[in-house]
Amino acid sequence: MLDILKNYSYLIIRSTGYTLLLTLLALLFAMLIGLLFALCNVSKSKILNVIGTVYVDAVRGVPLIVLAFFIYFGIPQAIKMIGITGYRLPALKAGTIALSMNCGAYMAEIFRAGIQSIDKGQMEAGRSLGLSYGTTMRKIILPQAFKVMIPSIINQFIITLKDTSILSVIGYPELTNMGKTIAGNTFKSLETWAIIGIIYLVIITILSKAAKKIERKIKQNEKR
Repeated sequence: MLDILKNYSYLIIRSTGYTLLLTLLALLFAMLIGLLFALCNVSKSKILNVIGTVYVDAVRGVPLIVLAFFIYFGIPQAIKMIGITGYRLPALKAGTIALSMNCGAYMAEIFRAGIQSIDKGQMEAGRSLGLSYGTTMRKIILPQAFKVMIPSIINQFIITLKDTSILSVIGYPELTNMGKTIAGNTFKSLETWAIIGIIYLVIITILSKAAKKIERKIKQNEKR
Protein backbone atom coordinates (compact mmCIF):
# COMPACT_ATOMS: atom_id res chain seq x y z
CA MET A 1 0.00 0.00 0.00
CA LEU A 2 2.86 2.39 0.82
CA ASP A 3 4.41 1.69 -2.57
CA ILE A 4 1.18 2.64 -4.30
CA LEU A 5 0.89 5.86 -2.30
CA LYS A 6 4.52 6.69 -3.03
CA ASN A 7 4.39 6.04 -6.78
CA TYR A 8 0.83 7.10 -7.58
CA SER A 9 0.02 9.76 -4.98
CA TYR A 10 0.03 12.54 -7.59
CA LEU A 11 -2.39 10.67 -9.85
CA ILE A 12 -4.63 9.79 -6.92
CA ILE A 13 -4.76 13.42 -5.74
CA ARG A 14 -5.42 14.63 -9.28
CA SER A 15 -8.21 12.12 -9.84
CA THR A 16 -9.74 13.14 -6.49
CA GLY A 17 -9.72 16.73 -7.73
CA TYR A 18 -11.36 15.67 -11.00
CA THR A 19 -14.02 13.79 -9.02
CA LEU A 20 -14.81 16.82 -6.85
CA LEU A 21 -14.78 19.13 -9.89
CA LEU A 22 -17.28 16.96 -11.74
CA THR A 23 -19.46 16.68 -8.63
CA LEU A 24 -19.52 20.44 -8.04
CA LEU A 25 -20.26 21.26 -11.69
CA ALA A 26 -23.01 18.64 -11.84
CA LEU A 27 -24.58 19.86 -8.59
CA LEU A 28 -24.48 23.49 -9.72
CA PHE A 29 -26.28 22.78 -12.99
CA ALA A 30 -28.55 20.23 -11.29
CA MET A 31 -29.78 22.89 -8.86
CA LEU A 32 -30.71 25.15 -11.77
CA ILE A 33 -32.43 22.28 -13.57
CA GLY A 34 -34.12 21.13 -10.38
CA LEU A 35 -35.41 24.61 -9.55
CA LEU A 36 -36.77 25.06 -13.06
CA PHE A 37 -38.73 21.80 -13.10
CA ALA A 38 -39.78 22.15 -9.46
CA LEU A 39 -41.40 25.48 -10.35
CA CYS A 40 -43.10 23.71 -13.24
CA ASN A 41 -44.42 21.06 -10.85
CA VAL A 42 -45.83 23.56 -8.33
CA SER A 43 -47.24 25.84 -11.02
CA LYS A 44 -50.98 26.14 -11.53
CA SER A 45 -50.44 25.55 -15.26
CA LYS A 46 -51.28 21.97 -16.25
CA ILE A 47 -48.94 22.18 -19.23
CA LEU A 48 -46.00 23.11 -16.99
CA ASN A 49 -47.02 20.35 -14.55
CA VAL A 50 -46.88 17.81 -17.37
CA ILE A 51 -43.48 19.08 -18.56
CA GLY A 52 -42.03 18.87 -15.05
CA THR A 53 -43.50 15.44 -14.37
CA VAL A 54 -42.37 13.98 -17.70
CA TYR A 55 -38.80 15.20 -17.20
CA VAL A 56 -38.51 13.91 -13.63
CA ASP A 57 -40.09 10.53 -14.41
CA ALA A 58 -38.16 10.04 -17.66
CA VAL A 59 -34.72 10.88 -16.30
CA ARG A 60 -35.20 9.02 -13.01
CA GLY A 61 -36.39 6.00 -14.99
CA VAL A 62 -33.18 5.73 -17.02
CA PRO A 63 -30.01 4.32 -15.36
CA LEU A 64 -27.19 6.85 -15.17
CA ILE A 65 -24.83 4.57 -17.10
CA VAL A 66 -27.31 4.39 -20.00
CA LEU A 67 -27.71 8.19 -19.94
CA ALA A 68 -23.92 8.60 -19.96
CA PHE A 69 -23.53 6.25 -22.94
CA PHE A 70 -26.33 8.03 -24.79
CA ILE A 71 -24.73 11.45 -24.33
CA TYR A 72 -21.11 10.40 -24.87
CA PHE A 73 -21.67 8.07 -27.85
CA GLY A 74 -25.21 8.83 -29.05
CA ILE A 75 -25.09 12.61 -29.42
CA PRO A 76 -21.91 12.61 -31.60
CA GLN A 77 -23.53 9.88 -33.72
CA ALA A 78 -26.70 11.98 -34.10
CA ILE A 79 -24.61 15.00 -35.11
CA LYS A 80 -22.76 12.85 -37.62
CA MET A 81 -26.08 11.79 -39.14
CA ILE A 82 -26.89 15.41 -40.01
CA GLY A 83 -23.62 15.77 -41.88
CA ILE A 84 -21.22 17.11 -39.23
CA THR A 85 -18.27 14.75 -38.86
CA GLY A 86 -15.42 14.63 -36.36
CA TYR A 87 -17.42 15.96 -33.44
CA ARG A 88 -16.86 14.29 -30.09
CA LEU A 89 -17.90 15.30 -26.61
CA PRO A 90 -15.07 15.53 -24.05
CA ALA A 91 -15.55 13.14 -21.13
CA LEU A 92 -15.86 16.04 -18.65
CA LYS A 93 -18.60 17.73 -20.67
CA ALA A 94 -20.49 14.48 -21.30
CA GLY A 95 -20.13 13.46 -17.65
CA THR A 96 -21.33 16.86 -16.44
CA ILE A 97 -24.38 16.75 -18.71
CA ALA A 98 -25.29 13.20 -17.68
CA LEU A 99 -24.83 13.81 -13.96
CA SER A 100 -26.59 17.18 -14.10
CA MET A 101 -29.62 15.71 -15.83
CA ASN A 102 -29.75 12.76 -13.44
CA CYS A 103 -29.16 14.80 -10.30
CA GLY A 104 -31.46 17.56 -11.58
CA ALA A 105 -34.42 15.18 -11.63
CA TYR A 106 -33.87 14.34 -7.96
CA MET A 107 -33.18 17.97 -7.08
CA ALA A 108 -36.52 18.88 -8.67
CA GLU A 109 -38.26 16.67 -6.14
CA ILE A 110 -36.22 18.16 -3.28
CA PHE A 111 -37.13 21.70 -4.36
CA ARG A 112 -40.77 20.76 -4.90
CA ALA A 113 -41.04 19.26 -1.42
CA GLY A 114 -39.25 22.26 0.08
CA ILE A 115 -41.54 24.76 -1.63
CA GLN A 116 -44.66 22.84 -0.67
CA SER A 117 -43.49 22.63 2.96
CA ILE A 118 -43.96 26.40 3.28
CA ASP A 119 -47.43 27.38 4.45
CA LYS A 120 -49.70 28.47 1.60
CA GLY A 121 -50.57 31.54 3.63
CA GLN A 122 -47.11 32.92 2.83
CA MET A 123 -47.94 33.05 -0.86
CA GLU A 124 -51.38 34.51 -0.19
CA ALA A 125 -49.86 37.17 2.08
CA GLY A 126 -47.34 38.14 -0.58
CA ARG A 127 -50.01 38.37 -3.26
CA SER A 128 -52.28 40.42 -0.97
CA LEU A 129 -49.45 42.94 -0.62
CA GLY A 130 -49.45 43.41 -4.37
CA LEU A 131 -46.44 41.26 -5.16
CA SER A 132 -46.47 39.16 -8.30
CA TYR A 133 -46.33 35.35 -8.14
CA GLY A 134 -42.70 35.34 -9.28
CA THR A 135 -41.61 38.03 -6.82
CA THR A 136 -43.39 36.31 -3.93
CA MET A 137 -41.77 33.00 -4.84
CA ARG A 138 -38.32 34.58 -5.17
CA LYS A 139 -38.35 36.84 -2.11
CA ILE A 140 -40.57 34.99 0.36
CA ILE A 141 -41.08 31.32 -0.46
CA LEU A 142 -37.70 30.20 -1.85
CA PRO A 143 -35.53 31.73 0.92
CA GLN A 144 -37.57 29.88 3.56
CA ALA A 145 -37.70 26.67 1.54
CA PHE A 146 -33.96 26.71 0.91
CA LYS A 147 -33.23 26.50 4.64
CA VAL A 148 -35.35 23.37 4.85
CA MET A 149 -33.67 21.86 1.79
CA ILE A 150 -30.01 22.35 2.77
CA PRO A 151 -29.56 18.91 4.45
CA SER A 152 -31.23 17.17 1.49
CA ILE A 153 -29.06 19.10 -0.96
CA ILE A 154 -25.91 18.01 0.87
CA ASN A 155 -27.16 14.41 0.87
CA GLN A 156 -27.73 14.67 -2.87
CA PHE A 157 -24.18 16.02 -3.19
CA ILE A 158 -22.96 12.83 -1.50
CA ILE A 159 -25.01 10.65 -3.84
CA THR A 160 -23.73 12.56 -6.87
CA LEU A 161 -20.15 12.20 -5.63
CA LYS A 162 -20.57 8.42 -5.50
CA ASP A 163 -22.30 8.39 -8.88
CA THR A 164 -19.19 9.88 -10.52
CA SER A 165 -17.65 6.39 -10.27
CA ILE A 166 -20.10 5.24 -12.95
CA LEU A 167 -18.56 7.70 -15.40
CA SER A 168 -15.36 5.68 -15.47
CA VAL A 169 -17.11 3.79 -18.30
CA ILE A 170 -16.68 6.80 -20.61
CA GLY A 171 -13.05 7.31 -19.66
CA TYR A 172 -13.38 10.27 -17.30
CA PRO A 173 -10.24 10.22 -15.06
CA GLU A 174 -12.04 10.19 -11.70
CA LEU A 175 -11.09 8.08 -8.68
CA THR A 176 -12.59 4.78 -9.78
CA ASN A 177 -11.08 5.02 -13.24
CA MET A 178 -7.69 5.80 -11.70
CA GLY A 179 -8.14 2.84 -9.37
CA LYS A 180 -8.58 0.57 -12.40
CA THR A 181 -5.39 1.96 -13.93
CA ILE A 182 -3.33 1.56 -10.77
CA ALA A 183 -4.64 -1.95 -10.10
CA GLY A 184 -3.84 -2.92 -13.68
CA ASN A 185 -0.31 -1.54 -13.45
CA THR A 186 0.59 -2.92 -10.02
CA PHE A 187 -1.57 -6.09 -9.86
CA LYS A 188 -2.39 -5.06 -6.27
CA SER A 189 -6.16 -4.88 -6.37
CA LEU A 190 -6.66 -5.28 -2.62
CA GLU A 191 -4.40 -2.36 -1.67
CA THR A 192 -5.52 -0.16 -4.57
CA TRP A 193 -9.24 -0.45 -3.91
CA ALA A 194 -8.68 -0.09 -0.18
CA ILE A 195 -7.01 3.28 -0.81
CA ILE A 196 -9.75 4.40 -3.21
CA GLY A 197 -12.44 3.28 -0.76
CA ILE A 198 -10.81 5.14 2.13
CA ILE A 199 -10.64 8.36 0.09
CA TYR A 200 -14.35 8.13 -0.75
CA LEU A 201 -15.13 7.30 2.88
CA VAL A 202 -13.22 10.32 4.21
CA ILE A 203 -14.86 12.76 1.79
CA ILE A 204 -18.36 11.38 2.32
CA THR A 205 -17.93 11.28 6.11
CA ILE A 206 -16.93 14.95 6.15
CA LEU A 207 -19.96 15.87 4.03
CA SER A 208 -22.29 13.76 6.20
CA LYS A 209 -21.03 15.45 9.36
CA ALA A 210 -21.51 18.84 7.70
CA ALA A 211 -25.10 17.93 6.76
CA LYS A 212 -25.92 16.88 10.33
CA LYS A 213 -24.31 20.00 11.77
CA ILE A 214 -26.26 22.28 9.43
CA GLU A 215 -29.47 20.42 10.21
CA ARG A 216 -28.92 20.91 13.96
CA LYS A 217 -28.30 24.63 13.47
CA ILE A 218 -31.48 24.98 11.44
CA LYS A 219 -33.50 23.25 14.15
CA GLN A 220 -31.91 25.46 16.84
CA ASN A 221 -32.76 28.60 14.87
CA GLU A 222 -36.35 27.45 14.44
CA LYS A 223 -36.74 27.04 18.22
CA ARG A 224 -35.60 30.60 18.92
